Amino acid sequence: MPAFPSRPLNKSPLYRRLKRHPALFGVPFLLVMVGASFGMQAFTQTRYDLHSQKVTQMSREQELGLDRNRKKFDAREEYFKLSAASQEEWEPKRIERPKGLPEWGVAPGEPPSPPPAIPLDLERRT
Repeated sequence: MPAFPSRPLNKSPLYRRLKRHPALFGVPFLLVMVGASFGMQAFTQTRYDLHSQKVTQMSREQELGLDRNRKKFDAREEYFKLSAASQEEWEPKRIERPKGLPEWGVAPGEPPSPPPAIPLDLERRT
């Protein structure tokens, strides 16, 4: 006696019909997809309607009301205001030079001095 007896599966009438007409196999999937598309149409339409209400053009009266209260803006004037304010707060400060380097750098004709040696334990830490 074999370990698994040979019994044919799916002898239902639906299986026999699909066996004869394999094109019918995808029909339920297509029906679900098309039905869902029509079902979702109402939800997507309300979404787009709400979005269009938020982004509508102003009427001419609303535009005129905004123009009356608008402040004149000039980019050059704002630039000069900002640059004047930043110059008042700005203070030149020299940075510290590395040890062994003169404060004002090296003269053009003078060869640069070699940089100071770095201890080996510092090289490993970096």
